[in-house]
Amino acid sequence: MRRTRVAVVVLAFTFALLGPVLSVPATAHAAQVVRIDAQSPTRSAVFIDSPAMGRTVQVQVLHPAGGGARPAYYLLDGLDPGMNQSTWTNATDAEKFFAGENVNVVLPVGGQASYYTDWQQDDPRFGRYKWETFLTEELPPIINAHFNGNGVNAIGGLSMGGNAAFILAARKPWLYRAVAGYSACPDTGLAQGAVMFSIANRGGNPLNMWGAPGSAAWSEHDPALMADRLRGKTIYLSTGSGVPGPHEAEIKPQLPENIFLGGPIETGVNTCVLGFEQRLRGLGIPARIDYSPVGTHSWSYWQDTLHASWPTIAPAIGA
Repeated sequence: MRRTRVAVVVLAFTFALLGPVLSVPATAHAAQVVRIDAQSPTRSAVFIDSPAMGRTVQVQVLHPAGGGARPAYYLLDGLDPGMNQSTWTNATDAEKFFAGENVNVVLPVGGQASYYTDWQQDDPRFGRYKWETFLTEELPPIINAHFNGNGVNAIGGLSMGGNAAFILAARKPWLYRAVAGYSACPDTGLAQGAVMFSIANRGGNPLNMWGAPGSAAWSEHDPALMADRLRGKTIYLSTGSGVPGPHEAEIKPQLPENIFLGGPIETGVNTCVLGFEQRLRGLGIPARIDYSPVGTHSWSYWQDTLHASWPTIAPAIGA
């Protein structure tokens, strides 16, 4: 009897030590590619059966026409992404810009007001959101296997997607060598009200994401609190001032929206980025921060900063 008890104790101790290794995976089976549609020699639409999301998720990839192994840049969309393609390819010259670059640019499609995170509860409006699991566990092996990925990654995004990029980089620091945010506020505590409003404004229940404000989950998704986990990464952030600039004259149909909505939003982002830069400096973490004296929360400026960021991001991942 005594020997049995000792064996049980030893076995329990062994499982306690090896639990993370022996634990049952969160999903019953690995994500599978349903099909890949070649839209051009350098652009593909990948449809993936995601166990985490419980549905087929489309991801578009900008990639070289040939060549050997290459890194990946995961580029996330904003609050209202396109339904059939990323807004990065719909509203900017991203496809043309990355042509000839030795990198896979990975563009998830969908995820309105998701913050590309794992929601605690399924939402009546949005359904099941398990974006963190999809983006960090299910998707990378598929990109590496089907698009000659070498396992080296960076992640970036605009606005909501930029917030999410910093959250994912802080929560999974081993996965990314660089992180970028275009007009993004990587301070979840400071942005809490705006985050909740943005979800509710699109018909979702913000409590289904990380629970009530002040809960542990909100802190666990706050890059400002987890900033030390960004140490050693290449960091890029950009923000305008909210003051209309040269692009407002180019997009007259959207001019009122850019000025009266995009202007104040960008002013708030600017304040957040200033505070986040101080946080990084206080920890001795270097970052490249591009402040523009003009610029609203709009796509023309994000195209500019995408171009401006690449000389910083590319060397970090060997692109």
